[in-house]
Amino acid sequence: MKFKKTKPKLSATSFLSHYFDESQLWIQANDEIELLVQFVEIIRPIKPKTTIVLDISEILDFLKKNDFIRLQLSYYLKKLLLNKKFNKFLSDAGILQDVDFIFEVRKRLFSKLLPFQPKKDSLEYVLNQVFYKDTDAIWVNKIPFSQLEELHDLLLFSSIYETAKEDSVLSELLLSMNIITQRISGRAMETDVIKMVPEYDNLDSPFVAFEKELHQIDDRIRNAENEHYITSSDLFYKQLLILHKQCIDFVEKAFTNTSKYGISLRVNQNLLRIRQQLHRLKVLIPVLVVDNEESKKRNGIHLALKLIKYNCYKNNVRDLVSESTQLLSYEVTQHTAKTGEKYITESKSEYFKMFKAALGGGLIVGILCIIKVLLGKIHTSDFGHAFLYSMNYSLGFIAIYLCGFTLATKQPAMTASALIRALEQGMKKQGKPSEKHYAFAVLFARVFRSQFIAFVGNVIMAFPVSLFGIWLIDYTFEYNIAASKWTKLLTDLSPIHSPAIFHAAIAGIFLFLSGIISGSIANRDKHGQVYYRIQEHPLLKKSFGKEKTKKFAEIYEKKWAGVISNFWFGIFMGSTASIGLFFGLDLDIRHITFASGNLALGMYGGDFMMSMKYVTWGIIGIGVIGLVNFLVSFALSLGLAFRSRNIPLMEIRYIISSIWQHFKFKPMSFFFPSESKYKSDIEKIYLTSGEKK
Repeated sequence: MKFKKTKPKLSATSFLSHYFDESQLWIQANDEIELLVQFVEIIRPIKPKTTIVLDISEILDFLKKNDFIRLQLSYYLKKLLLNKKFNKFLSDAGILQDVDFIFEVRKRLFSKLLPFQPKKDSLEYVLNQVFYKDTDAIWVNKIPFSQLEELHDLLLFSSIYETAKEDSVLSELLLSMNIITQRISGRAMETDVIKMVPEYDNLDSPFVAFEKELHQIDDRIRNAENEHYITSSDLFYKQLLILHKQCIDFVEKAFTNTSKYGISLRVNQNLLRIRQQLHRLKVLIPVLVVDNEESKKRNGIHLALKLIKYNCYKNNVRDLVSESTQLLSYEVTQHTAKTGEKYITESKSEYFKMFKAALGGGLIVGILCIIKVLLGKIHTSDFGHAFLYSMNYSLGFIAIYLCGFTLATKQPAMTASALIRALEQGMKKQGKPSEKHYAFAVLFARVFRSQFIAFVGNVIMAFPVSLFGIWLIDYTFEYNIAASKWTKLLTDLSPIHSPAIFHAAIAGIFLFLSGIISGSIANRDKHGQVYYRIQEHPLLKKSFGKEKTKKFAEIYEKKWAGVISNFWFGIFMGSTASIGLFFGLDLDIRHITFASGNLALGMYGGDFMMSMKYVTWGIIGIGVIGLVNFLVSFALSLGLAFRSRNIPLMEIRYIISSIWQHFKFKPMSFFFPSESKYKSDIEKIYLTSGEKK
């Protein structure tokens, strides 16, 4: 086999010698920017992320020894960069351009595949062509700064402070800062943003004051005869920093107030955009400050490095999604944490109260199982069955919720957030790590036993209710509704004879989504002041009176998010199979409580004459389905809660260790309530031994 010979990579010094020696081949190049692209390609390391330091001393030594090549290279670069505009690039790159989150994500993804190419007279065009890889900013910043300073001197680059005329570097810098400031002022004055910080209602806007102060500095720098800069001791500069800090405080206060007023995605994006623009100004303001001759050169190099960085990260989607969703996920999980507290039992009375609520949930689910079998006998389209099944599930889940009953698998999505809030509070306390995580372990034991008893209550009630219901129909109408499908009902429960585990995981995802919907609706209504609007609605007050209107508003505030959440959970559960049929996929849902009811229906449908393997695998399947329901919904909810609070994933290791230690010392507390609270000698021993380990 013959291998194709690859052309050896040209060294940087050989490249410079070839194009910039006395023959001056660089002048004959058809595309002047192509030479710089090739030169950077030579310097660019193969693995930028693993490169510790990028040493360019060989290039520097070569330029020192070859004055003609150095001067030719200097002239080429200055000609290439002369009068290149970058004010719009500096004010836009990497900053949210639209409050529509989906539009912004779509735009960045498209720009990654087909990058936007500006006009050739702009600096952004040069950066796009030369530093087109996302990792370019990484390796450029690994070049020692002292070598960059030496390269700056060798190539005879002048200071950016020599002139502030139009199209100069300093003029473009000032213009971009003014553009950013004007955008901030306009955005900060929008009604939805101001509403988030009522504390500033009677105060002058710090953004307007900042804009005025920057204009004064801009005039001074542009109209100066020689010194086109300010110093760190300048009072205007100090005042500008104070106003900048006040603007940041405004934004942070708005984010803090989300727990009081809620927040919409639009307002979230507006605040994020203002925060990003303020951060950009924080980077650019020091460039205007010169205290000595050396700082002139350093500021110019720092500005160049920032321009390269902004160009590389301007289409970053991961950071956009992370930053945009963190606050919203926090607000959503805050609501689910508060809701989840009622699903965590501590005393025996709470434990058995949960059991009774679970029995009620199982009762309704048993009825829903019978209704679904009956609905399946209606001759209609796949869409018709999806609609009927969805309404059956939705109305049933809403009934469970409004009656105060419990559907076991809905708990993980709620309790995960409550656990994280407990962990977050524990991490803030002073003390040994084992003590902080031990409190979390105790709470987890309470959550686990609450979920356990809810499972038990749902399952043991759904089975007899379904069995009694199908017998009653058979006795009354002499019609066994499950006679024709008992085999499918039982087979679908088996984790080895059907994709029951996969279907249970789908149900777990829907359980997680229903929790997200509940928190999202509650957050949206809080931000929109829906409760207050209902309470003060003039027509409602006139028709029903103030007291009844207020009571209705209170019911809405407490129940509406849960009603909508359960409605959509029913839609998800009822339409999955029909959607799977439409796309030719084996999609369906398996839920532990419904599995218990279906086991009863299948056994009766087969006149209890089926093989024991059907029953055995059905019983095993119920347990497996419940476990998968719990693990998937809990894991997704826990991950979201971790993300929303910026808790490092390394904490999971300590959490698991603490839970295991607690289980070894008090295993029964994971299944039955214990009234003691951290007072037993065995727990004290754990706290000391755990720390020693």
